[in-house]
Amino acid sequence: QVQLVESGGGLVQAGGSLRLSCVASGGAGSINAMGWYRQAPGKQRELVATMSLRSTNYADSVKGRFTISRDNDKNTVYLQMNSLEPEDTAVYYCNARPRLFDATTYWGQGTQVTVSS
Repeated sequence: QVQLVESGGGLVQAGGSLRLSCVASGGAGSINAMGWYRQAPGKQRELVATMSLRSTNYADSVKGRFTISRDNDKNTVYLQMNSLEPEDTAVYYCNARPRLFDATTYWGQGTQVTVSS
């Protein structure tokens, strides 16, 4: 199965920036889609941003502030987070869907992002 290892979370003041990284290993060939989700205390996990070969999408709450990118040769996905707000505080999870024709997905362990006001 695919293993996802995340890094880059931490504590930052409002208006600051963080860059999250997620490295995928253990799969066969390139991964079709990778992305980021987040879960704040007391809330359900929500989509932040995803990127596949054919499309990229963002949650409305992060459009214009967050940017997702990929290094497909390294099976790595990044999330550049700018203009962070306290409402962005959450555990951020990396997600991978290796094959377009297979709905199987994998999750990372999560990395904490805390934005102080």
